[in-house]
Amino acid sequence: MNRAFGRPPLVANVEVTATTVQRGDVIQLGGCACRVRDLFQLPQGAKQLIFESGELLTMHSRTRLVAVRTMRGR
Repeated sequence: MNRAFGRPPLVANVEVTATTVQRGDVIQLGGCACRVRDLFQLPQGAKQLIFESGELLTMHSRTRLVAVRTMRGR
């Protein structure tokens, strides 16, 4: 809950690619929700994601996934 205004944070489903994925995005993989802890740029536009669980995922430059992203309030 957003303590400053007493409202829950806004969340949105967004399509992410290796270019647009961000730390904190939650991606559903194999029925499990995985939050991106860190990411590293790889050659040819790919990125390696490290999830809070310690698992790794390499996104090819053309990979498209749906993520839940917390939107910053004003």
